[in-house]
Amino acid sequence: MSQVNYNAMSNTELKKYFLRHRGDRAAFQAYLDRINQYPLRIIASPSDPDFDEKVQAAIRRKLEIVRNSSS
Repeated sequence: MSQVNYNAMSNTELKKYFLRHRGDRAAFQAYLDRINQYPLRIIASPSDPDFDEKVQAAIRRKLEIVRNSSS
């Protein structure tokens, strides 16, 4: 069996590969290593009075990034 190059895969490809090969412990570890490189950013807490505004602003920023990258 040939070696799989997890580093050559995009995040999406690695996730799909791991989900198809759940017994592949190396793929699982590569996936965990990859997602732990980028900690989740907290936008707002539920008790924040500006919660809705902050979430909507974050969604607009994300949509703008997607639009710009597809251009």
